[in-house]
Amino acid sequence: MVFCSMTIKSAYQQLLVALFELYSDREASNIADIVIEKVTGFNKINRILNPEIILTGAQESKLKKYSDELLNYKPLQYVIQEAWFYHLPFFVNESVLIPRPETEELVEWLLNSMQTNTHSTSILDIGCGSGCIAVSIKYMRSKFQVTAVDNSEKALSIAKKNAQKHKLNINFQNIDILNKKNWTQLNEYDCIISNPPYIQLSESKIMAKQVVAFEPHQALFVSDDNPLIFYTTIAEFAIIHLKKNGTLFMEVNESLAIETEKAIHKLGFSTTLRKDLQGKNRMLMAKYHS
Repeated sequence: MVFCSMTIKSAYQQLLVALFELYSDREASNIADIVIEKVTGFNKINRILNPEIILTGAQESKLKKYSDELLNYKPLQYVIQEAWFYHLPFFVNESVLIPRPETEELVEWLLNSMQTNTHSTSILDIGCGSGCIAVSIKYMRSKFQVTAVDNSEKALSIAKKNAQKHKLNINFQNIDILNKKNWTQLNEYDCIISNPPYIQLSESKIMAKQVVAFEPHQALFVSDDNPLIFYTTIAEFAIIHLKKNGTLFMEVNESLAIETEKAIHKLGFSTTLRKDLQGKNRMLMAKYHS
């Protein structure tokens, strides 16, 4: 896609037309708005008021780079290396998943269930990725002691960067929760939260190219033979590492939500399954009864 000595208005229009080939009209418009603002520093109102401002050479180069990547199906968040989650901006790249709105609902559920903000409250985020869950919880409950673990060093480096960005003190550790030998490195917690890999490999065939081609597969997919491996393992961990009356929160695969709830219940937990704003079973809260 070629941009030559163009105004803000013509740059927007040309980008929008190109995006119509890949996205719905509304989505293309939203992406174009974000990209042009990122490139020029002008929000939508300022662009309307100043449509004839000419892009600089550097701005044109950046716009071409962003446009080429978008037209090759690269997700917007990876293109601009930013995603918003729970009212906060996060740095993201292909080493971590792009934060999703349903995960915000999981965080909201946890925060609403733990209104107090005390130094004694401890939270563990398993499979933290970009750190969006841990950072958001710590940002909203500054006195909470938050620990976040992931088995990817690249993901942890990004999570640490996001914690630093928001000036938050979070304990990050490189731990593979599936390896039970690692469990001794962790303490007991008032609450454990996780958005683990839960998409069966067979589902990848029907998923959007933007997801399958760019997002990290180890954070997305599980084997069709044992799709609940992270849920049962995390629940077994929680039996040992949740404090008395502690709570476990997990995001779940809507197509396996009932099976997941049954598996967790079988391990001795009382469970509550909750629908997201789209009416899909996507969140599970569990309490262990010894």
